[in-house]
Formats: sequence, C-alpha cells, structure tokens
Amino acid sequence: MPTVDDILEHIGEFHLFQKQTFFLLALLSGAFTPIYVGIVFLGFTPNHRCWSPGVAELSRRCGWSLAEEMNYTVPGLGSADEASFLSQCMQYEVDWNQSTLDCVDPLSSLAANRSHLPLSPCRHGWVYDTPGSSIVTEFNLVCAHSWMLDLFQSVVNVGFFIGAVGIGYLADRFGRKFCLLVTILINATSGVLMAVSPNYAWMLVFRFLQGLVSKAGWLIGYILITEFVGLGYRRTVGICYQVAFTVGLLILAGVAYALPHWRWLQFAVTLPNFCFLLYFWCIPESPRWLISQNKNAKAMKIIKHIAKKNGKPMPVSFQSLRADEDAGEKLNPSFLDLVRTPQIRKHTLILMYNWFTSSVLYQGLIMHMGLAGGNIYLDFFYSALVEFPAAFLIILTIDRVGRRYPWAASNMVAGAACLASVFIPDDLQWLKITIACMGRMGITMAYEMVCLVNAELYPTYIRNLGVLVCSSMCDIGGIITPFLVYRLTDIWLEFPLVVFAVVGLVAGGLVLLLPETKGKALPETIEDAENMQRPRKKKEKRIYLQGKKAGLQLS
Repeated sequence: MPTVDDILEHIGEFHLFQKQTFFLLALLSGAFTPIYVGIVFLGFTPNHRCWSPGVAELSRRCGWSLAEEMNYTVPGLGSADEASFLSQCMQYEVDWNQSTLDCVDPLSSLAANRSHLPLSPCRHGWVYDTPGSSIVTEFNLVCAHSWMLDLFQSVVNVGFFIGAVGIGYLADRFGRKFCLLVTILINATSGVLMAVSPNYAWMLVFRFLQGLVSKAGWLIGYILITEFVGLGYRRTVGICYQVAFTVGLLILAGVAYALPHWRWLQFAVTLPNFCFLLYFWCIPESPRWLISQNKNAKAMKIIKHIAKKNGKPMPVSFQSLRADEDAGEKLNPSFLDLVRTPQIRKHTLILMYNWFTSSVLYQGLIMHMGLAGGNIYLDFFYSALVEFPAAFLIILTIDRVGRRYPWAASNMVAGAACLASVFIPDDLQWLKITIACMGRMGITMAYEMVCLVNAELYPTYIRNLGVLVCSSMCDIGGIITPFLVYRLTDIWLEFPLVVFAVVGLVAGGLVLLLPETKGKALPETIEDAENMQRPRKKKEKRIYLQGKKAGLQLS
C-alpha cells in the first residue's frame, strides 16, 4: 500500500486545497497570541499611589496641581531604594480633614521631618496613572495583592500543561478535527465569559479554561497542516504556521494600543474565535490519522476530495488500492508508546528537554534584554520583529544543511550569548543589547525547530500525543523561569545568565543525538520511527503491505 506522501506527489503536495487549509489554520495560530502573551496588556501595572478621600478634599480646597498633591501627601518621593514601595503602597497616618493643615506643605505643622511620621498601608484603594484599565487596576492587584497577578499567569500555564497532555491523547484517540472544534468552542466561550467576569475568582476560572484548550488547539492545528502537505513543503508550512503567531504579536500590539481597556481588549481578541467554528465545513479530518486508525475508506474519500480540489486526477493504481478495514487492528495511542522502544524513548527525552530549554531561555532573555524606552506598545512591537529573521534563517538553511545542525547551532548561539553577556561591562550597553538580540534570535529559531522536528520523529498514531506531551515541558519552563531570574539575582546579578548558558549549550549537544529528518517521509509505524537513523532505499522502490499492527516493507 502506498504512503500518503506517495499519493500527494500525484494529487498535489501544496496546491489549492493545502493553501486554503494553511491560510485557515494560520488564522488560528495568530489568534493564540493574546492568550500566550496577553498578560503584557491585560495585566499591565501602571504607576500608582494610595487614594485618600481626605487628601482628595484638601487638594480640591487648596487647588493643588497633581505634582503639588503628590509632593505634599505621598511618602517616599525622591528617596532611593524604597521609593517605589513607599510611594505606591504606603500612606501617611494623618487625619487630612483636620482644619490645622495648611495648603503649603501641610505636613510641616505635624513634624519637622516627614520621615518621622507614621506610615500605614493603603486603606481606601489606589489611584492609577493610566488613561485605560487592566485587571490590575480594576481588581487592585498591587502591593500585598501583587501575587494574584502572578497566579493569574500561572493558572494559564497550568492549563497549558494539563490540556497539552490530556487533549493530545484525545486528539490521537478521537481525531484531530473533532478535538480542534471542541477546543475552539471552549476557548471562545470562556474568553467571552472572562471579559464579563464580575470578580477576580471567576476571571481566574475562565482564564484557566482558556489555557486548558487554547495551546492544545494551536498544536492540533500545527499537526493538521503538517499532515495535509507533502514531504517537500512540510517544513515550510510548519515554519510559516509559527510565523503567523509572530504576526499575531504585531497585531496584538496595535489592537491593545487602540483598546486600552482590558475588557474591550478581551472581547476584541476573543470574538473572532467563534468564526473558526466554520472550519467544520472547511477542514476535513487528517487522512493520515484515519489510516492509522484503519479507517481506509474514509481516508480514501478525503484523498479524492483533495485531488478534486487541486484539479488533479487520482491515478488508477491508487484508486484500486484499498485496504481491508477488518484485516488490521485499530491502533490506540498510549503514553507508554512514547518510551516503550529505545529510539522513541531517546527522542522523547531529548525533545522534552529542548522544549523546556526553549521556554526558559526565550522568556529569560526577554527579562534580561532591558529594552530602552517606556512605551509598552513599541517595546512589545520591536521585540516581536526580532523573530522574523529567525524564521527566514530557518527557511534558508533547513533544506540545504538539514534540521539537526541549524537547531543545535541556534541553541548554542543562545547559550553563548547568555555567557558572553556576563562578561560585557555595563558601559557597553549597545553591545549588551546586540548580544541579547542574537540570543533572542537563536532561541526563537530553536523554538520553531523543536516544534517542526517533534512532529517528524513520531509515527502517525502517536504523533499528536508525542508533540503535546513533549511540548508540555515548555509550560513547566514558563512556570519556573521567573523564579530562576528573580531568586538567582539575589545571589548574583548575572547568575541566571550562567544557568541559561549551561542549559542552552547542553540542549545543543543533545540535538546532535537525534536523527536527521531532512528528505524523509513521516514515519507511519513504530518500526519506521525506530529505523530513522538507518539508511533507507528510495521510496519509489518500496511496496507497502498492511500487516496485523504495522506496515511490512518489501524491497
């Protein structure tokens, strides 16, 4: 029996059907951006200070300007280390309604030195210096409650982790299309409910639901488009699918700038997801998955639909080849399949470590980049632009050199950039920023490469499960990265960069232990995956027969 790649060579590897499907799934990729990094705008923390009704009344009576009000009534202004905490989280323990207070330096009548006046935490809320709103300003997630913003982001990552494993299993068990549509519906519904949440607790619940399904849906879309195209276009659409995510970053910056209020922003980035439910009529099930489930008749029907859409005739020899659905046993994916055999076990462990590394270095380098300027929208926009050269470098090198060496080199460049930053003096700030950008570009390449190669190393019936289980390690990395950065800097400012350097260099070395997937067909069976490092004969000289549980190859 010929493989799907054999058939696609005759009916079109990347023609009208595949282009249409890629465009639709690329929209899904871009729509995932607000969930993955939306905390930058949804949880924006502006400058703030304690609000006091007595201060507000005194300011109105005296006709103070904003600068005068802050100078007279806010503690900590002009001091060094504790200025931020004192001015934002503490207030003078003073009765501002007493008539003895003067309009010019009212505290001078109470103490010669303001530092001698007692302080207390904010009692009546805060005043925020922003024309818009965020979940921070609405639910007062500052000072003693600032941990609640961290919890908001951690809940999303917990959802990513659980959903990647659980929904990945379901997608391999019940099909890509069914699980994709279910994740879209839950994601869109929970996103709207989050936008109208009456309190922090409900917002947390709906954000968790979004995390539970959104990343799994993004990865299912990646698997689908990878399985629809032919061998020669697989890597290109995989990279471009991730570039669509980068385009989503740029669009998110513009939408957030136009809608500075978090509820309207949440509505704007969520409502388009309901349109993706139309994919029920636009995108068929993966024929590769159907064949892996021994549903050959349904797979052949979809293959004929692809041929018709592409305007290509089905070869008579392929039309006559139809496997007996009762001849083989249906293959059900199992987590044990990811570690049962030696080569797949090695692939799984190395891929999990590289997913973890990509997440830790990607987020860690952003924290250390120190972008100039205070415009959150421009900073976000510029940092996203760095990812485009990474994609172009992959496209230029991946077919000429292969997967392994560019992937290993990108990890090593990122690790070396971290190590180099440790020894660059602070007065060479331009050099620090340049090295940081090189590291960001390197780890972005590594991130895109691990997603591409992950799908190429597993047989069809556990491919989705393998990608989602391995990629769940990036969620673990996302959870611990802030602790690596902020806790280790208490010991030594450059300590996190040393850790990132070691992690990145080790990841680059481990990549060299994986097989090269350039020019190879996607493995259909466990046997194919186990034999990937062995030389194989040209596929036009192979004939496939379906056995009890795996294809047997005759030369």
